Amino acid sequence: MRITDVRVVNLIYSYGARGFQYAGGVATGRLTSLVRVSTDAGIEGVGSVYSHPDMVRAVVEGNLRDLLLGEDPVEVERLWTRMYQVTRWYGRKGAAMSALGGVDVALWDIRGKALGKPVYELLGARRQRVPAYASALLWKDDISALAEEARGYVTAGYAGVKMRLGRTWQYDIAAVRAVREAIGPGRRLMVDGSMRYTLTSALRLARELEAVDAFWFEEPFPPEELAAYAALRSKARVPLAAGENEFGVQGFQELIRAHAVDIAQPDCSRSGGLTECHRIGVLAGQAGLDVATHTWSDAVALVANMHLIASLPNGLTVEVDRTGNPFIDDLLSEPLRLVDGELAMPTGPGLGITLNEDLVAAHTLPPGEPIPHGSYSDMVFGHEYLVQRAPYTCP
Repeated sequence: MRITDVRVVNLIYSYGARGFQYAGGVATGRLTSLVRVSTDAGIEGVGSVYSHPDMVRAVVEGNLRDLLLGEDPVEVERLWTRMYQVTRWYGRKGAAMSALGGVDVALWDIRGKALGKPVYELLGARRQRVPAYASALLWKDDISALAEEARGYVTAGYAGVKMRLGRTWQYDIAAVRAVREAIGPGRRLMVDGSMRYTLTSALRLARELEAVDAFWFEEPFPPEELAAYAALRSKARVPLAAGENEFGVQGFQELIRAHAVDIAQPDCSRSGGLTECHRIGVLAGQAGLDVATHTWSDAVALVANMHLIASLPNGLTVEVDRTGNPFIDDLLSEPLRLVDGELAMPTGPGLGITLNEDLVAAHTLPPGEPIPHGSYSDMVFGHEYLVQRAPYTCP
């Protein structure tokens, strides 16, 4: 079996007037990139990338495709090394690492289909379900509406929820207390700090999070501020989590060496694919850390991350975006099943999924067409949508 084509499909969705409010302003839409790898055996693999769509296409179609054509797609680890060697000089982190990771996931999908086994079994796992939490609870002016939203996720069957703070001190305290009361004492409450804190304010908030039994405190600082993470971790009892803005084993080694986190958060669509994220998971386990994958882009990434968590003894949970993202909710022809707070693993070979091709066609951004100005949650295009907020200090 040989690779005959590698192509990128960039997807775009507009929220219209329904965008959510968060630390970056108001999200107007969502972006993600699919990677589709074809073979002469008629087997196609699919992966995804969460990065700048034009950069993803440039890396995959402009550089990696010619190096992959004619290769055996089952030789996943060898091809990962080849892609990394070629992109190292311009991208040990960032879009290049994310892009090669999308190809890597597609190759794992092909390997599993060729061997007739799910990817997580190829990675050595036997777990049939993985814990999942509802990720949303963005900024709301009405705290009671935030609490009602949280109750809805409990009713839907999620064992935990994640909320976003970093607005004002008064809002943060009122919001976290309201959500804890809404979901009750027996469910996990994760808190995302949106990189909005000073060390002093983060430490003070950590005391409040300890009082409501928060399961983790995520990204209180920008990813570059490893010293602040380490200082907070040495003083706070609430576990610290980060990693969605890290790339490859190299990046996570930095987190581990700095004693910055208790929970590592790689993402197969950002951190280098299944091959590299499994290495990251093993590395985290050796350091005594748990792994809870980040997912904020699409269902292909979510399923890849499910296979990863199912394969790791220290795999803790996966994140499920509940913000009305069709690339999470409607991208797969068969929806994922939530059972007792856990997502059931797909049973088919490879990733075990097929795409909703009608949705893909409806939301494809044609090659060469510029990305409309807007705020796409993590990615901003157009100065008029750029919102810059300095870290706040406590009163």
